[in-house]
Amino acid sequence: MIATPDRTPLPRAFFDRPVLEVAPDLLGRLLVRTTPEGPITLRLTEVEAYDGQNDPGSHAYRGRTPRNDVMFGPPGHVYVYFTYGMWHCMNLVCGPEGRASGVLLRAGEVIEGADLARKRRLSARHDKELAKGPARLATALDVDRALDGTDACATGEGGETPLRILTGTPVRSDQVRNGPRTGVSGDGAVHPWRYWVADDPTVSPYRAHAARRRSS
Repeated sequence: MIATPDRTPLPRAFFDRPVLEVAPDLLGRLLVRTTPEGPITLRLTEVEAYDGQNDPGSHAYRGRTPRNDVMFGPPGHVYVYFTYGMWHCMNLVCGPEGRASGVLLRAGEVIEGADLARKRRLSARHDKELAKGPARLATALDVDRALDGTDACATGEGGETPLRILTGTPVRSDQVRNGPRTGVSGDGAVHPWRYWVADDPTVSPYRAHAARRRSS
């Protein structure tokens, strides 16, 4: 018998910890995106940790900018960035204010509101592909820069905030795997800070960094 996921919101203290503790602990948690059409609920199955100014792979490595400002703020907030001129990706800020660490949400299983996610992910052949990768996840949940800075720990009136993180069903430690982060180059490539649920079909395939070719 499958246990019913815990719908209790995660407190800010959950995120006010070192990012390498928070990242694997996010697996199995629920991300709820409230849209005008209705809610979409995602069970997180894959994440990556980024350790701020100690991590060459982090957007905050070279310091604070208008783009990454949210990362330096309070834990439990959402950092959304635009990449390759096409896609949005979302992160959850961790650690004490000013530390600028965060967890990239890479993949998940849509457990509620799949009909809404399908409308945004028309190219997905199966529901397991709806949020299989960070850009697909953000697209399925209708996440863009307008949600940058959203407090995922806020309850709001009736709990109707744009993004919330609920307790869900934490993944057992023996079901958690870790390895190199996808697409990270240089010194940051050595860190095994990608975490995923073993054998879960929604987890995205690993891809090493590939240098972009310059046009002649």
